[in-house]
Formats: sequence, C-alpha cells, structure tokens
Amino acid sequence: MSSVIEAAVTMLQEKMPGGFDGVVKFVLTGEGSIMIDRNGVRAGDEDADVTLTAEADVFRSILDGDISAMSAFMTGKLGVEGSTGMAMKLGAALA
Repeated sequence: MSSVIEAAVTMLQEKMPGGFDGVVKFVLTGEGSIMIDRNGVRAGDEDADVTLTAEADVFRSILDGDISAMSAFMTGKLGVEGSTGMAMKLGAALA
C-alpha cells in the first residue's frame, strides 16, 4: 500500500469514525483505492455503490476543505460512477 493511501485512510478514519451508510470506493489515480462502508475506512478495491476517482492532490484538497466535492466534480477534477445520491450524501458527510 502506498504512503498516499495510508495517509488518506488515516484522514478519512478521523473524519468518519463511525463508517458510512453505504459502500463507497475512492480511486486515487496512480496510488490505489480506499473503501468506506459501515465497517469503517480501509485500503481496498471492492464493488461499491459509488466510485469516486481523482488525483491524490484533489482528494487531499477535498478532505482539507480547500475545495468541495461538488466543485471538484463540476470542474472535472472528480469522476463519479454509480449512485450520484450516495456521492452527494458522502460529500455532505465530508464537509
């Protein structure tokens, strides 16, 4: 597992200690992927209700609050595949 994925998992665990009501996969281009579900946050690559894809720096900016997930999506920096409702729910949880 890359150090970028390890750091991202730690940041998400702090933001979402109780996990998430759904199954989400974050794909960090060139680094790997992260799963979030009712069991919490972990590195992994499994089926999900929604898959979000972004460069690592964009992902970090979303977690740091420098850019909203919606802004990243609208500017083409964040790709969404699957349930857009679940993506919006996650965006609200990360805000």
